[in-house]
Amino acid sequence: MDADAAKNFKRLADAGKPVGEVISVNSFLIEVKGLQPINSHALVVFEDGSKGYVHHILEDRLIIMHLGSVTLKVGTLAVLQHTELLAKVGKEFVGRVVSVTGQPLDGKGPIAAADAWPVFNDAPPIYAREMLETQMETGVTSIDALFPIVRGQRLALLGESKSGKTTLSTQIAINQRDTDQIVVYVLIAKRRADVDILLNRLTDNHALDKAIVVVSNIFESLALSYLAPYVGCTMAEYLWQKEGTDTVIIYDDLSTHAQAYREIALLSGTSPGRDSYPGNIFHAHSSLLERAGRLKANHHCLTAIPLVTADGGDITSFLPTNVMSITDGQWILDMKIFRDGIRPALNTGLSVTRVGTRGYNNRQKDQNSVTLKALAAYTQAQEFSHFGAELADSAKADIVRGNWLRKLFIQAPGETYNVVAQQLMMAVVLETVTSSIIDVAVLKKQALELSKGIKQDADFEAAKAQLIQQSVKVGAAA
Repeated sequence: MDADAAKNFKRLADAGKPVGEVISVNSFLIEVKGLQPINSHALVVFEDGSKGYVHHILEDRLIIMHLGSVTLKVGTLAVLQHTELLAKVGKEFVGRVVSVTGQPLDGKGPIAAADAWPVFNDAPPIYAREMLETQMETGVTSIDALFPIVRGQRLALLGESKSGKTTLSTQIAINQRDTDQIVVYVLIAKRRADVDILLNRLTDNHALDKAIVVVSNIFESLALSYLAPYVGCTMAEYLWQKEGTDTVIIYDDLSTHAQAYREIALLSGTSPGRDSYPGNIFHAHSSLLERAGRLKANHHCLTAIPLVTADGGDITSFLPTNVMSITDGQWILDMKIFRDGIRPALNTGLSVTRVGTRGYNNRQKDQNSVTLKALAAYTQAQEFSHFGAELADSAKADIVRGNWLRKLFIQAPGETYNVVAQQLMMAVVLETVTSSIIDVAVLKKQALELSKGIKQDADFEAAKAQLIQQSVKVGAAA
């Protein structure tokens, strides 16, 4: 036993803290006799210095989730350290990659934590919240123009595996480098290759300096995979509530989290419910996501974006419907759209945002309405074109404008646009006659440049006229 661990254990025991004995070991699930009185989620220390937290309190024993990497032996003693599970927090974590236990994984040295906060915090009550009203810029045109998100909102991102969920969430994280927000990105039971891809994208686009990445990999204990989103949320809450910083937390993804929780529940003897998930899986996710919002006390926001895998594209299955009923809308990625080369593969018929348009100005509201109608008309015209019949001129125009919009909405992972640039591009696409040709590549490039000089409406109109001149060839279409 390590000398420091033995000294710490003796100090806690001598202070009168409850002590118990390990009576059964099943991988990371430890049964302990004694340790009473104790609370659920209390933090305990074993003789070897490793830690665990109370998962279940039974009549004659406790079930403790072991957070250490070395298997414990029957007969090992345990002592209570804290009445609740705590996580290290602080602004010093910004720009770092850490494990679920708060240890650095990026080789940049130790992190001096400012404080330790409870991992299973309660969500702020209704009376402590205020209305959401500020648009959160994602940098993704199809989202900001059609299904926007406001700061403090909870909006789910659903789709099949490999449909581009992580790529889209990474784009959103990258765009926050140009805002006053901090991103907490939680990776739950991921492969090393997936972790490296995310970190490389954030680093290459200079976004890691404004992010905290919390990593649990597939080789770690299920206990750490289960705790990962709660620890990430606690770190985000500290920045939001204590430091007064608007924060975005991305959970990648809650399907993996639910699977880890299901395995833990079944191993610990909990009766399975629907689809073999424990009966309180809804509470587990709702209590996590409801911790987001906007506070009256400091007027700052915590925005939550949970990713959920919809196997086979079925968004009516157990976990997707659970999360959709908790959140304030959802972005749904469609594999058919993905195969057509549209990135992100956003399904405009099924996606919805319930409060996101509160952050819109009048121009954005008008563009949103016109764009949704244009996409609906495009879809209808495409259906008619499959019959091989001669299309009316109006239907042909709908197809041309729809194709412009689809090209406009295609974005690479590191490609982001500010809201003003998006409005410029949308104005050109929606107002140009379909007998013309739009060079979408030029449109995107020039819109970014022209948006920098826009301060008022007169500037917008002048920039729009210049952008039309640069990217549109009037009357050039066949």
